[in-house]
Amino acid sequence: MGNGDFWVLFVFLWLCFRAQALNSQNQTCNYKDLRALEGFMKGLDSGIAGWSSNVPSYCCNWVGVTCSSSTMEVENSTDSSRRVVGLELGFRRLKGNLSESLAGLDQMRFLNLSNNLFKGTIPSNLFNLQNLEVLNLSNNGFSGLLPLEINLPSLQYFDISENLLEGAINTGGICKKWNQIRILNLSRNHFFGNVPLGFGNCTSLQYLSFNSNYLSGSLPTDLFLLAKLRKLYLQDNWISGSLSDGISNLTNLVELDISSNNFSGSIPNVFDRLEELERFSAHSNRLLGGLPISLCNTPALKLLNLRNNSLSGSFNLNCSAMTSLTSLDIGSNHFHGPILDILSSCKKLRSINLARNYINSQIPESFMNLKALSSLSLSNTSLHNISASLGVLQKCHNLTTLVLTFNFHKELPSNMSLDLHSLKTLVIAYCSLTGSIPTWLSKSTNLQLLDLSWNNLVGMIPHSLGELKYLFYLDFSNNSLSGEIPKSLTTIEGLINEDISSGPSLDFPFLKTDGRNRWLYKQTGSFPRSLILMNNMLTGPIWPEFGKLKRLQVLNLSFNSLSRHIPSELSNITNLELLDLSHNNLSGTIPDSLVNLNFLSQVSVAYNQLSGIIPTGGQFLTFTSSSFEGNKNLFGPLINSRDQHYLERWWWIQPWWRRWW
Repeated sequence: MGNGDFWVLFVFLWLCFRAQALNSQNQTCNYKDLRALEGFMKGLDSGIAGWSSNVPSYCCNWVGVTCSSSTMEVENSTDSSRRVVGLELGFRRLKGNLSESLAGLDQMRFLNLSNNLFKGTIPSNLFNLQNLEVLNLSNNGFSGLLPLEINLPSLQYFDISENLLEGAINTGGICKKWNQIRILNLSRNHFFGNVPLGFGNCTSLQYLSFNSNYLSGSLPTDLFLLAKLRKLYLQDNWISGSLSDGISNLTNLVELDISSNNFSGSIPNVFDRLEELERFSAHSNRLLGGLPISLCNTPALKLLNLRNNSLSGSFNLNCSAMTSLTSLDIGSNHFHGPILDILSSCKKLRSINLARNYINSQIPESFMNLKALSSLSLSNTSLHNISASLGVLQKCHNLTTLVLTFNFHKELPSNMSLDLHSLKTLVIAYCSLTGSIPTWLSKSTNLQLLDLSWNNLVGMIPHSLGELKYLFYLDFSNNSLSGEIPKSLTTIEGLINEDISSGPSLDFPFLKTDGRNRWLYKQTGSFPRSLILMNNMLTGPIWPEFGKLKRLQVLNLSFNSLSRHIPSELSNITNLELLDLSHNNLSGTIPDSLVNLNFLSQVSVAYNQLSGIIPTGGQFLTFTSSSFEGNKNLFGPLINSRDQHYLERWWWIQPWWRRWW
């Protein structure tokens, strides 16, 4: 659930109910409410801490229970006791079935059962609480259908997201009886079928979300009658058809997300009526055509994400009008023209992704005007002149993420005057760059992720890289680097200390191949702590000091000319998941201590000069013969080739990092 007005309403209502209870906690609660609460408690598999039958008349003191501050008028009743108006039992890991006795709380106005472990269907009597205003059942295990008989005339907030509900969404039961509903969250369930008619009857709706379900068909026209709607989240479904011009009727819309669906056709030119729109995401659809003029002049727009469509034509964003724009993602489309020159005027931009468009230029001097720029991806855009481009970008002092994959084909500049000191992520892979790894990289003391793979770099790995204490991901694979692995790499604090590096601060997507001619958008924060030096010409030993890198998850030194033995100290890398030392000149035995690596899921020492018995026990019992083949003097129990073939058939269930290598 996104942040915004619906949270403001939720917090406001919660504070109101808490304020009502401040002066009433020592008052007796209504007898019927007490019986209902006791019945509810009996229906659980375990008790609720803070609920006690020793002082039953003071159930207003029970944890999570809020009572009214004054006597509520109840028909045919003269009871002066306080009524239960709030029940907040989130984050208590309760188990069991919801008792039907909840229906006895006919005056309840606030019910929050989020983040528990309730299981089973939702009892229909829960929907007979005539005074209920807030109902939160999110993050539970409810299954089955949404009950057809829903009668909650006072309800304003309904959140049933992140459950296991299925079937069609019954808007008739919701909107005809919930006249005051303002926030409706049905996201992250298993609802299927067409997007239903009937939402138009929820005329007070300000927030509507049914993202991450299995809904299909086109959007019903009455959805565009919700004049008060401010946030609409439809992403991650199978919705098709075009985005209707009717969207222009939602004049109060602030956020619109239709991403990851099957929308087709062009984007309607109606955004001049959506004057309050701040966020528009339509990535991963089948949209065609160019950018509509009204969209390119939306003054309030802060985020525009149209990545992974088939949009084309010239790029005509009007930065003088779009003064609020901070995030732009149009990657994987077919735009062309002077995109970079135009964007230089969007001075509030913090994040730019133009990957897989046709730019065919160098980064202009005017780009230094983007003082707020923190993330930039220009992968596969026919960018040229890497020296001039980096010279400009070093003047963007807030730049933390830079991705320039599939460009240039020139020498990587070794100019020591370059200073990209704010960088946390630098990816210049698949560029056929020549020259050596520049020493100016050591000035980027905040680097966390460095990828220069798939180039033609030569020479030795600079010793100074070991001083980058925040570095947690280093990929120099598929180059022509030579010499010994600098021992300084075994002192990188980001691979030793659990707290020194938690990954890049921004979730910024960039492209990387999966090895099967397919392209993946990966979030930088999802990369494992890795040291990848495969397919070079490195010589010398594997240092025992590698054992100090306790946080390392991936160590790939394959396809080099490393010699001597495998150090037993590698067993100290307790978080190691992948170890690939294949295709080297290693000799000696495989250390028995490696069986103590409990997280190890893939090992290869194939094609070396190893001898002795293959260790058994631990994770080594799961490895196949291919992990050890090509060592003439190595022997021991192996998994047969039929099992290996079976595993290879299921390559796609492996973690993403295992599929890339």
